[in-house]
Amino acid sequence: MQLDDLDFADDLAPLSQTQQQMQEKTTSVAEALAAVGLNIYKEKSKILRYNTACTNPITIDGEDLEDVKAFTYLGSIIDEQGGSDADVKARIGKARAAYLQLKNICN
Repeated sequence: MQLDDLDFADDLAPLSQTQQQMQEKTTSVAEALAAVGLNIYKEKSKILRYNTACTNPITIDGEDLEDVKAFTYLGSIIDEQGGSDADVKARIGKARAAYLQLKNICN
């Protein structure tokens, strides 16, 4: 099975069309890691569902992974709407905070 969208070895983001595909990918990754003595940190692993009514849990070793409405991946906010509004707002907020700190230094 080929895994899609694995950007960094310690920060994976597999994408799937169905719940079954996601479960298969999750299981495959867990098995491949276990074969070399590594584990998935279940408490940090999250599931974001986009455009689906399916709520069947994704599990690793019998434990359900947490469903979330948004998460930060490689510094960008990804949400269930699929847009970038939350990410843009967060970046504007960070830029505004940095500007205000610099403004206080310069005055």
